[in-house]
Amino acid sequence: MVENIGHGSFHRRIAINVGAGYVPGLNAVVMGAALAANRLGWEVVGIRDGFKGLLTRDHSPDGGLVTLDPHLIDNLDPAGGGLLGQAARIDPFHVRKVNEDEMVEELDLSDDLVRTFQDEMIDALISVVGGQGLSILYKLHRKGLYTVCIPRSIENDIASTSVSFGFNTALSFTIEMLEKARQGAQSARKIAVVEVLGQQAGWLALQAGIAVCADAVLIPEIPCDLSAVAARLKEKISPRRPYGLVVVAEGVKLVDNKQEPKKPSSLKASLSPLAAGDDSSEHVIQRSGRAAETVATGLQLLIAEEAYPLVLGPWTRGGVPTAVDRQLGLAYGAGAVQAIKAGKNGVMVSFVPPDIKFIPLAEAINKVRTVPAESEFLKIAESLGIYFGR
Repeated sequence: MVENIGHGSFHRRIAINVGAGYVPGLNAVVMGAALAANRLGWEVVGIRDGFKGLLTRDHSPDGGLVTLDPHLIDNLDPAGGGLLGQAARIDPFHVRKVNEDEMVEELDLSDDLVRTFQDEMIDALISVVGGQGLSILYKLHRKGLYTVCIPRSIENDIASTSVSFGFNTALSFTIEMLEKARQGAQSARKIAVVEVLGQQAGWLALQAGIAVCADAVLIPEIPCDLSAVAARLKEKISPRRPYGLVVVAEGVKLVDNKQEPKKPSSLKASLSPLAAGDDSSEHVIQRSGRAAETVATGLQLLIAEEAYPLVLGPWTRGGVPTAVDRQLGLAYGAGAVQAIKAGKNGVMVSFVPPDIKFIPLAEAINKVRTVPAESEFLKIAESLGIYFGR
């Protein structure tokens, strides 16, 4: 549990904002932080649209800040996510503006941003961000901004935490859609190849694939040989079971194969940033939809069964948050306030069941939480007969 350290009796003014990318239930995080701060007698303000509210104050409602008073919080729907809005991927260190010559130039407005926090007498900032946002907040922390971050990732790929906010909702939606894809494949007597989010980490594909007992799950951590996958599907498909389900993470790596369809426009012969492995004999598929298309086409050339690609893509980011994410959002928000109360600065709130801990940002940035080779999830999947194309 979160430790109650430090003193919260004196007045403080803290702010909260949300980084780029929509995740269902962000209001729950805002509620958790506001409720915990209000109990300490602190004032809480929300920054609209990430840092944009403060960087473009003349064009933002209420000067870019919204007061999160108890009345507003009491009437807030925790299942919603639109109270503060999300950043339009604005990095205060690289802000694009049009100058007097009508030319686009890139400016570093980080010092201006830090001064704005000082002018507004904001003592600390809570940011709900993904991997890139963590790096930005770390640099702002180095410039003197009191920072506490909350990890938010649909792909669950943020290092130093077991469960990022938003992952459970994405997982539940993905499982539901995979079950529908299975039913469609069974009815049409075809092989469904479903692409799910996961550019560098295969958690979503792996755990959803286990839940629906997919025939194969292809993830970035395990280079995949389509010939081996085709051989396994041939063994499983029969007149009594004339269909198949293959789950593909969008960052799947395909081992070079003479039978593999050559599509230079859809494959990039290098690894994506921060991915691990040797790029001499592998491809990383980077465009959304290309993974499903390439795998489905390759399998169809290797076996006499029709395979059709499906892409979940950004649909995974919508919907209503699960009960788990609603609880986790409230806990993360309250945990961030406890971190400030305890004097923790430049940290990320981390859920390490059953505890919430505070991890230095330096330990969380520039890393990706990938599926380890000895993961229990991999062992469980293999015991269920799920193939990884090794």
